[in-house]
Amino acid sequence: MRLDEIGESSNVEDRRGQGGGFGGGFPGGRGGLGFGTIAVLTLVGWALGINPAILIGGAEMIGAGRETISQRSAPPPNSPEQDQLRTFVSRVLRTNEDVWQQVLPQQSGVAFRAAPLVLFRGTTRSACGGAQSAMGPFYCPADTRIYLDMSFFEEMRTRMRAGGDFAYAYVIAHEMGHHIENLLGILPRVQQAQQRLSRREANALSVRVELMADCLAGVWAHHANQRWRILEQGDLEEALAAAAAIGDDRLQKQAQGYVVPDSFTHGSSEQRVRWLQQGLRTGSVKACDTFNSRSI
Repeated sequence: MRLDEIGESSNVEDRRGQGGGFGGGFPGGRGGLGFGTIAVLTLVGWALGINPAILIGGAEMIGAGRETISQRSAPPPNSPEQDQLRTFVSRVLRTNEDVWQQVLPQQSGVAFRAAPLVLFRGTTRSACGGAQSAMGPFYCPADTRIYLDMSFFEEMRTRMRAGGDFAYAYVIAHEMGHHIENLLGILPRVQQAQQRLSRREANALSVRVELMADCLAGVWAHHANQRWRILEQGDLEEALAAAAAIGDDRLQKQAQGYVVPDSFTHGSSEQRVRWLQQGLRTGSVKACDTFNSRSI
């Protein structure tokens, strides 16, 4: 990616090196988008069901109960490697802010409001409860913030074989996509609907939420590349590989050897790649409307 001429965002909150802690853990109940409790499963901790009032995760798939990169071998927060990565994250966030500041009101009539990005290491607190590295990046609707432990990028590279700067940027843009869904009023409406539905039906709605966020990440990339020519050879392949690597079917196959489609909450690899491509190709928020699409 070409980001050297991009300024940094002023909305990065760096909590690396702070104490963090959970302060009571996750809130219970059927608030938010209504799946009840967090269920992070086995090999890569893919989410079987998750309460999006607690968090809306783009990639909750780092190994639950396993030693994470941040605990094991990640550079310290003030190392040159980490400083460089922080600059990268801040610039990617800035491009998201600049794109959506223009595109969202033009295409939907809704004003864009920034979503601060919180960098943490190991654990931290959010308005949605405690956060830890093993949850992966997530968006918290309660405080409209994106939470990221940058060790997740190393997990992508080593365990998921889906590394690369544009793949990492896609993860950030996906979480921003959830913020856009929130600004559009989609997340509250889905929450209300899910409270009346069975687990299977609620999961199906969650898939549509996640695939729309994938598509909106593509919309960001479409407009960011038009404006700044950020893409280099191989970048698109990186993002598509990342989208495929975090499909529910692939993660379930890796974790338990078989696939249970009714438990999908993020979509299959094929769906995630296809909706990301939809956003990349069209640059249109309307084209990302997974809820009125007959087939996802």
